[in-house]
Amino acid sequence: MTFCLDTTIIKPEEINNIKSAIILLHGYGGDGKDISMLSLNWKRFLPNTIFICPNGHERCSINSTGYQWFDLTDENPEYILNQSLKAEKKLNEFISEIKKEYKLKNNRICLSGFSQGCMMSINLGLTSDEAYNCVVGFSGKIINKENLKLRKKVSTDTLLIHGEKDQIVPPNFMLEAKDFYIRNNIEIETHLIKNCDHNIPIESSSIALNYILKKI
Repeated sequence: MTFCLDTTIIKPEEINNIKSAIILLHGYGGDGKDISMLSLNWKRFLPNTIFICPNGHERCSINSTGYQWFDLTDENPEYILNQSLKAEKKLNEFISEIKKEYKLKNNRICLSGFSQGCMMSINLGLTSDEAYNCVVGFSGKIINKENLKLRKKVSTDTLLIHGEKDQIVPPNFMLEAKDFYIRNNIEIETHLIKNCDHNIPIESSSIALNYILKKI
């Protein structure tokens, strides 16, 4: 099947025995192939899981070889929110295709992402008609807390991991997200990684894997 987003797919060895999916969303200027590197270690422990890594629906404004979920050349919060809502609509269409193709329900799907991909995963995880298995986010934030509170429908369990030295998306955004989750009675787990900037080190990957294994 051809999906509405170009996608890197890592299938389990037994293709006829797919029981769960992890959808990995890349960061600003990245692509599905980049973020698929997380599956190299994870797939050994998740033999019945398919890893689905789409490219963003737009070419990146500042990196023509990469993609974006929303434009960052205009820092106006209203503009960014509107652009992210367009991406959300596209991702919901994409996820519907994935669910149909692999006969999966939301409770067998983990949404995970880095930076912009984390931001999109948070939104998708709380505005869907049905909760997902979990959200695992690296180095992200809530795009617009007021808007998300108005649109929240479900309470998908969430893990957020952030580097303490992140200067691209400062770690205080993780604390703000944690506060939002607690105030809205959503299960949230957070980890601040020492001496880490805006990336996913092995420690973060391992914490995420252990969380996913408990959920899936």
